[in-house]
Amino acid sequence: MGSSSSQNGSANTSRCIALVGPYLSGKTTLLEAILARTGSIKRQGSVAGKSTTGDSSAEARDHGMSVELNVADVEFLGDRFTIVDCPGSIEFQLESSWALAACDAAVIVCEPDAKRLPALQALFKQLADQGIPHFLFLNKIDAATTRVRDVVKLLQPASARPLVLRQIPIWENGIATGFVDLALERGFVYRPHAPSVEISMSPDVQEREKDARFQMLEQLADYDEALMEKLLLDVPPARDEVFEDLRRELREGLICPVLLGSANNANGIVRLLKALRHEVPAVTSTASRLGLGNATNAAYILKTMHTAHGGKLSIARVLAGTFADGAVVTGGNANEERIGGVFSMLGSDARRRTAASAGDTVALARLEAIRTGDTISTGKIAATSVAMPERPEPVCGTAIVLKDRKDEVKLSTALAKLIEEDPSVTVVQNPETHQTQLLGHGEMHLRVSLERLNRKYALAVERQPLQVPYRETIRAAATVRGRHKKQSGGHGQFGDVVIEIKPLPRGSGITFDERIVGGVVPRQYITATETGVRDYLRAGPLGCPVVDVGVTLIDGSTHSVDSSDMAFRQAARIAMAEGMPKCEPVLLEPVMAIQIAVPNDATARVNALIAQRRGQIGGYDARPGWPGWDVIEARLPASEMNDLIVELRSATAGVGTFVSRLNHYSELVGRLADEAMSRRARAAE
Repeated sequence: MGSSSSQNGSANTSRCIALVGPYLSGKTTLLEAILARTGSIKRQGSVAGKSTTGDSSAEARDHGMSVELNVADVEFLGDRFTIVDCPGSIEFQLESSWALAACDAAVIVCEPDAKRLPALQALFKQLADQGIPHFLFLNKIDAATTRVRDVVKLLQPASARPLVLRQIPIWENGIATGFVDLALERGFVYRPHAPSVEISMSPDVQEREKDARFQMLEQLADYDEALMEKLLLDVPPARDEVFEDLRRELREGLICPVLLGSANNANGIVRLLKALRHEVPAVTSTASRLGLGNATNAAYILKTMHTAHGGKLSIARVLAGTFADGAVVTGGNANEERIGGVFSMLGSDARRRTAASAGDTVALARLEAIRTGDTISTGKIAATSVAMPERPEPVCGTAIVLKDRKDEVKLSTALAKLIEEDPSVTVVQNPETHQTQLLGHGEMHLRVSLERLNRKYALAVERQPLQVPYRETIRAAATVRGRHKKQSGGHGQFGDVVIEIKPLPRGSGITFDERIVGGVVPRQYITATETGVRDYLRAGPLGCPVVDVGVTLIDGSTHSVDSSDMAFRQAARIAMAEGMPKCEPVLLEPVMAIQIAVPNDATARVNALIAQRRGQIGGYDARPGWPGWDVIEARLPASEMNDLIVELRSATAGVGTFVSRLNHYSELVGRLADEAMSRRARAAE
């Protein structure tokens, strides 16, 4: 077993391992335990004590959760690893998805808790879709109250790959005090924050080990005919054969091995590291998976950071070749940049080095034109771009207003850096509402983004609700005259028009026509009249853009000296201002078509939530490729969607999400219309 890594060409290169898992599963604590066990830090910190190497940002510590990637280098038995601790919340999933692309393997960290099943399913599917080998680390084994075999059986529906139990716990008075390694056929007792010690197994534990080991071998034999034949003949396979099967089937994406431990007590850390050391494929396999198997020099940017003193840092996984300090690199947009420093990372601590080779994950300084997700190479020929996971649509937003208007120039620069660090943030300048809108993937995502603006860029901003883009239309027709006449010395101003205003079917937009007879309004003034009409319709009697209205110029008169384009444009505005209030104006609210993805045990709750928000349910169906999930089709007023994601996540254990698009506009009358107009008036103050 000890030579397997060298035989597969991985001993001389670093590997990159992602820690993923549901919120509060213990990923950051596991990273801390790995760092302490490998000697990278002197003492294991704690999330509660705000003393961890990862999650060192003020936002992470204030909220007690990972809100961004944390990267740390370790060395174990002569092999180098970069551990990437990924946020567990769905609100920060895009950052995790882009980083995972360049990782050699992932460790899913999970509690023995059935409530985690929907979140786990999303993670398993994400890793399977990206072709990333992965383990399951069943954390908090010291607090387990259910048989591990039952927990694995419960979790199996979340994974399309068989969950292969590699260890079983040794119980003493209902507490897991150690474990049996089923591949090694040895028992170990846990010691707090120290390596486990091998022990002799009792007859009872030996019997359990024999049964569990046979089940593990049966699962492995599903993909190994030679092993299946030995089991049928009752011939014990050699230990090296078992380890080779575990290694091969992990790399080929056939199984997901399950390991046990307690990150808080640093139990199970060495066995996890040994599994990573011997079974995770080398960087060459990852490069091939990303379509860069033939590249001689390539690195993938998995995260961008802006530091207070070091400037911009690009966290890069070197997939082939060498990247040295001072080297010129080319990105996918053919921009050339010079590396301003190469650093190893230990949380927020950057340590300078001269170069990085294939397998290393490092920070490259001052690559100003390079973005997260880019693939870079040395020389003038750009490396092949890596296909990125699809970017999810934002599900909530807020408008932001500076407390000090003098910071407007500073704000645009800060927002650009914020988006560089977190590409899942979207900033929109809405020309209709004149709002600067910050869009994201959950309430915590928005809150953290605003806190970063304040802490990193000293920008104090206030939140305001997103204004709903209401429209208005009319129900009745009217014919009106508009006359603009002004004499103020010299040439005066004269314009005179008669127009018909009528409602049009929904979705028709604005139309303008003319039925002028005998040239009573010359052609050039007809164009000016249309301009005046459209000017007015930008905000009708209710103050909203007008839609589905037809206007026809039917008569008018001119003055040989005083008529002009401007006069007729003003006359048209006057006619519209007098005529539109007579046409029974009515408010229109935007209605969204929304597709909501939820675990099917939450479907009834979400249907009730939609009904409470004036929504109309169009039906639901199974979510393709997601066993146990539904997709609900509905129509929902835009005014009811601003905090929808908060209640949706609450109803679905944090995993529900949706996509939406404008479907149509619907009339809004009575109390709801009055409330909408009041909100608009307050927002305009």
